[in-house]
Order: sequence, then structure tokens, then C-alpha cells
Amino acid sequence: MAQTISTGAGRVRLGPHYWRLWWANAISSTGDGAFVAALPLLAVTISRDPRLVAVVTAACYLPWMVLSLPAGALVDRHDRAALMWRAQLVQAAVVAAVAILVVFRVANIAVLGVAGLLLGSAEVIFSNAAQAVLPALVPSALLPKANGSQQISLTVGETFLGPPAGSLLFAAAAALPFGLDAVSFAGSAAMLARLPRTGPPGDGARPSIRAQIAEGLRWLGRHRLLRVVAVLLGVFNFANQMGQAVLVLLATETLHVGTRGYGLLLAVTAIGSVAGGLVSPALTRWLGLLPSLILAGAADAAVFAGLGLAPDPVVAALMLAGQGVAVTMWNVVTVSLRQRVVPAYLLGRVNSAYRMLGWGLMPLGALAGGFVAHAAGLRAPYLVAGLLCGLCLIAATPLLLAACRDSQPRLRGWLGEDVGP
Repeated sequence: MAQTISTGAGRVRLGPHYWRLWWANAISSTGDGAFVAALPLLAVTISRDPRLVAVVTAACYLPWMVLSLPAGALVDRHDRAALMWRAQLVQAAVVAAVAILVVFRVANIAVLGVAGLLLGSAEVIFSNAAQAVLPALVPSALLPKANGSQQISLTVGETFLGPPAGSLLFAAAAALPFGLDAVSFAGSAAMLARLPRTGPPGDGARPSIRAQIAEGLRWLGRHRLLRVVAVLLGVFNFANQMGQAVLVLLATETLHVGTRGYGLLLAVTAIGSVAGGLVSPALTRWLGLLPSLILAGAADAAVFAGLGLAPDPVVAALMLAGQGVAVTMWNVVTVSLRQRVVPAYLLGRVNSAYRMLGWGLMPLGALAGGFVAHAAGLRAPYLVAGLLCGLCLIAATPLLLAACRDSQPRLRGWLGEDVGP
């Protein structure tokens, strides 16, 4: 049951269960930010070939392609809070093992790839469970606010606090940022273990996992708006990974920033992300759902092109800050929409189907970025990504308009009234 606190003025605030989840995410995301900065820096000490560096990124996201659907069914069959802390204990063990291998100087691209696969597999379960558990802790009317606050905690840790710490620790000793990430996962798991049980109701025999997966796919297939948004997200994430996979090389070889500068460059993204988390709920109410999505998509496409043309680190930092705003706005809008329109008992499966479409192409995007950079230079993946996103957004806009017309009463409800399924 959603827990809230009523103030004397009649306002409803988020309750302690939500804030325990918030702090757990803040702690683990800070360690993740250190890991995100350190992993590519470690990879480029092993190889400067953009194709091999991209393989490490692709391995981290491959589980979203192959495990997302069964993970969604798992989330709808078991206690979601328990799945979260157990997944984080697995991640803590994997990152601790990487730290040990780095200390003994036996880490190579294959080791990093395997670690990425294991971490990504646990992340699929954790992330699906985290989005599905929130409606049980927060009333429907507060979901945009709760998701905005969650997005702030995640992005501050992953792109503001963590990356500079990770790059500084890596400069001191390569194993240190991985040790920090392991400790953060363990600390987060300890907090999540104190959340109330949020599993499905015990209503007798459950259908098979295959039947549950099929039910989630059918529901998403019938919801025109979510289906179009999921496909568009897949294109944008493919494009994003084209650039992200070689960002460390663009920063260190083309823009000539060092190890510390790379961490600071990543941290600038958090400024835009925090701004996006703060303004997204109000901006969405003012503009409406569809204009907010189109605005975020157009800004993201422009940022990709801007990164490809950036003459210096300052311009690149401005582009990354703009990307932070756009991505956060997109995430707050779409996550809140899914949590409002998808029935609670289907949320894990529909989320997993949605994210399989939206995230499944990320490993292919990372590999494509590595090969494009190898063939045409380190700026080329960003220019291709910007063009791809712009064209797809233009093509998808009529479909989004039609979907909004079909769901107009429910979209008005999403802005303040009850929402139908």
C-alpha cells in the first residue's frame, strides 16, 4: 500500500518507504557513476581500438535484449523489493571481483565484457523491479514528483558525484573506483532489505512464465501510444550508444582532456539532468504530454549533432548538459505514464516488454558506434546519431498525434484526473 504523510496544510507528502528507496538509489548510483567513469578508462589502457572499447559497453546492455522479458515475469511473480536487494548483492560481488582482478593486473577486455554481462543481467532485474515497486509506495497523483526526485538522485550520483570521484580514484589506483562501487551496492542492498513486502497477491495457482510474458506483450501491443513511444525510444537509445561507446576516446584523443577532465565532462551532464528532473513535472503540465516528448526528442537529436561538431571541451560539456535535460524529461514523462496506465499486476511484464524494445538495441548501437568511429573517425558516430534521431522523430510524430487522438480522454486524465487502462 502506498505510504504518504499528510501535513497540517492538507498537502500529501512522500512517506519514509519512498525515501528509503530514494537514498538506496542515491548511494548505489554514486558508486555506479564512479564505475561508469572508470570502466572505459580501464578499457582504453588495455586497447585503443574503438571496436574493442565498444564491446565492453555492448556487453553491459546485451541483457536488455535477451533477458528483459523473463525478468519482467519474474518481477510480477515475486517480492519486488527482495529482488532489488538480492540483485544488488550480486552486483556488489561482481564489481568486487573486478577490483581484485585489477589489483593483480589480470583484467583484460574479455574480463570486462563478462563483468558487464553479469552486471547488466542483475541490472535488468533490479531496474524492472524498481519501476514496478514505486506505485506500491507512492500514490498515483504523486508519481510524477516521485519519478522526478528519483531521476535527480540517479543522475546526480551517476553523472555528477560519481564520475569525478571515479576518475580521481582511477588516477590514484585503478582498483579504487571498483571497490567504491562494490561498497555502494552493498550499502544500498542493506537499505532496500528494510522495505515492506511488495510481492503479488497470493491468489492461487499462477500461469507459466511463458503465458505471463505473452500477456504483457499483448497488453503493450494493444496500447498504441506506448508501443510507438517504445519503438522511438529504441532508435534514440541505439543512437545514444553509438556515441557513448566511444565518448572516452573522443574526450581523450580528439578533445584532449585527461583522466580527470573526462570525469568532469561526464559530471556536466548531471547539471542538465537535475534541471530536467526539477522542471519536467511542471513543464509537462504546461506543454502537455505529446509536446514534451517531441521537445525532448528534438533536443536529443540536436545534441548528438552538436557533440559531433564540438570544437572544444566547453562546447561538448554544454551539449552533454542539454542531453541531460532532454533525457530526464523523456524519462519522467514516460515512466510516469506507464505507471499510471498499466495495471499493477502487469506492470513488471509490460515494463520489461517496453524496455526490451527501448533498450534492446543498445548493444547493437554501441557496436555500430565502434565500427563507424573506426571507419570514419571519432566524430562520425555523433553526426550519424543526430541525423538518425531527427529523421525518426519526424516520421514518428504523425503516429504519436494519432495515438494521442485515440487516447485523448485518458491523456487528459493523466494530467489530473483518473486514468483508464
